[in-house]
Amino acid sequence: MGTQIPPSTAREPIRCKAAVCREAGAPLVMEEVMVAPPRAHEARIRIVCTSLCQSDINLWKRKDFPGITPRILGHEAIGIVESVGAEVTEFSEGDTVIPVFLSDCGECSGCRSKKSNLCSKFPFKVSPWMPRDDTSRFTDLDGNTIYHFLSVSSFSEYTVVDVAHLTKIDPDGIQMSSACLLSCGVSTGVGAAWRTADVEEGSTVAIFGLGSVGLAVAEGARIRGAARIIGVDMKPEKFEIGKKFGITEFVNPADCGDKPLSQVINEMTEGGADYCFECVGLPSLMEEAYACCQKGWGKTVVLGVARPMSEMKLQCFDVLRSGKILTGSLFGGLKPKSDIPILLKHSIDKDLQLDKFVTHELDFKEINTAFDLLIEGKSLRCVMWMDR
Repeated sequence: MGTQIPPSTAREPIRCKAAVCREAGAPLVMEEVMVAPPRAHEARIRIVCTSLCQSDINLWKRKDFPGITPRILGHEAIGIVESVGAEVTEFSEGDTVIPVFLSDCGECSGCRSKKSNLCSKFPFKVSPWMPRDDTSRFTDLDGNTIYHFLSVSSFSEYTVVDVAHLTKIDPDGIQMSSACLLSCGVSTGVGAAWRTADVEEGSTVAIFGLGSVGLAVAEGARIRGAARIIGVDMKPEKFEIGKKFGITEFVNPADCGDKPLSQVINEMTEGGADYCFECVGLPSLMEEAYACCQKGWGKTVVLGVARPMSEMKLQCFDVLRSGKILTGSLFGGLKPKSDIPILLKHSIDKDLQLDKFVTHELDFKEINTAFDLLIEGKSLRCVMWMDR
């Protein structure tokens, strides 16, 4: 049985607290907002807890589009369905759900294919609107529009999410504070190791950037039985942290002297790693990752989000003769509705240790402290509880 919610609010706007970004880079403003009832193919969700991701920081800083204000950020969360709109059959009031920035409509060619997780009906974009009608479900108390973020907007006690962006889960045996991480970062990293790269037992893995996504890649590679997992980061303290997730060796680019980073790793691995993962979003680092991937069979997976219009530079003849694979990976190649329950099962069985990623737990009202912790590099994932 799901958590029961009184039906009195089901078709009425809800007044609740939200952390609103009203100015790029400025502290979020905790204020009351109005959340409209769900329309067709939508559900209104009571957020139980939410966490902070680097993507929230990146868009919070941006003054140009897709940065836009006022906006409710947040896209890693877990919650309870408060009400559903017309034509919703997959969810009902009281269901426990995980919202995901990547859609999974189940109907288009991309969603039906076993080869892709990219929905063509609702393709990924950083839109300020709901995906079906380009409107908002948020207003301030004066009736002014507040914009959405990544189809989730979880920095609000209530939010409205399209059913294509919702995954229903069984709440038995799970910790809400760790399960919410499957909305984005952990699923992206573990999925990239399991689904996109298909890391093999005994292989060598190199991970560029040891934030939460990079460490999730390490966790996925560890579970898969990789023999060597090389972590690359500018912060030496990340090595001790990384050991908990399976990192076996560490390279600080500042310690490479006159040698390119790729040369150092190629020498360490006698020709290159079997799998390389770029988790920062720097084109130069993507190029280095590709350069230290094993010729003939190596695979480089790009997970980092670079600035719009950024470009990588590769020599065409090198691409031809090296036989390497270079690929991107959104949400780790996972299909949210079918793969998130599988990851949760691994968590319940203690194979996937989600709790290691949660370094801080705060009240929702302390959200600006959570921003400070992540910006200062003092947290991996900071989970905020809406009501505790």
